[in-house]
Amino acid sequence: MALPKKALQIRLPPLPSIKDVIRLYKLRALKELSQNFLMEPRLIDKIVRAAGHIQDNVVCEVGPGPGGITRSIIQQAPRKLILVEKDKRFIPTLELLADACKDKVDVDIISGDILKTDVSHFFPADVKRDWTDSPPPINLIGNLPFSISTILIIRWLELISKQEGPWAFGRTRMTLTFQKEVAERMAAPMLDKQRCRLSVMCQNWCKVNYKFDISGKAFLPKPDVDVGVVTLTPLKEPIIKLPFKMVEKVLRQIFSMRQKYSIRGAQTLFPKDVCEEMALRMYNMAEIDPVTKSFQLANTEFSRLCHAYHEIIQKYPEFEHYDYRAPKNKSSEEANM
Repeated sequence: MALPKKALQIRLPPLPSIKDVIRLYKLRALKELSQNFLMEPRLIDKIVRAAGHIQDNVVCEVGPGPGGITRSIIQQAPRKLILVEKDKRFIPTLELLADACKDKVDVDIISGDILKTDVSHFFPADVKRDWTDSPPPINLIGNLPFSISTILIIRWLELISKQEGPWAFGRTRMTLTFQKEVAERMAAPMLDKQRCRLSVMCQNWCKVNYKFDISGKAFLPKPDVDVGVVTLTPLKEPIIKLPFKMVEKVLRQIFSMRQKYSIRGAQTLFPKDVCEEMALRMYNMAEIDPVTKSFQLANTEFSRLCHAYHEIIQKYPEFEHYDYRAPKNKSSEEANM
């Protein structure tokens, strides 16, 4: 029986440690950017291993900072490494790493905001796969700042739903860090105390795998909370096969009154004069008990509710853009236009 091929390991030339790099370049974590540097090599390697086999893959690292995770990724011999870093203070340290592996790994350093950057422009065309195939040889990896992590994953879920950006190349996988509570919400099943809108949205478009926790003590400066590492692999078919904005709206409103019956949240989808009637119709169409609370609903039940809402606005298109939070005078003016 043939032995499995041993993964190629790239040995970098002697480099200053991450602690030394931070000291030499006089770097400090900026609170306003929610920066926390992971200092423990063993845990850094564990995050990269959580991404699976990345040898010869295209890897995009979000927010590499001083380059701790970057070093571990390079040692796994990816075909190409794309680094997206908003803070220009870290560019010299990343250029140092790029120069150290220039004959072994192709490194692109992008000075920019990941929320405004389409990294797929840097992917080689030959890594593209059909959506129903196995995931492409592309990995998104990042120790995300807490301040953007939820915003970013929601934005990426929308791109997944449209098969755009990194997901124009297939079901691109992600390995990301989140504040522990956010990671728990992403993976929370029905009845879990952390179950929320983010739970259903992540699970609607991705297989969510909560890998492990990292103590806040491993970071510099130490955050007030621990960190969870999560992998996400886009599903071939979403559970709720409807446009992203519609799904997000229904989930947001139903979860808006978590401690009350879920139909109370659903009522806010409709104008006040018809909200009780239409929400009850929606629940009857979906065959859902109106006194069920939002965290007690399964993903398939949310699918039925979303499709019921879709049917209702097909019949009553004036409800589609209703926003119960809009000023009354504005809503009245729009209704009379």
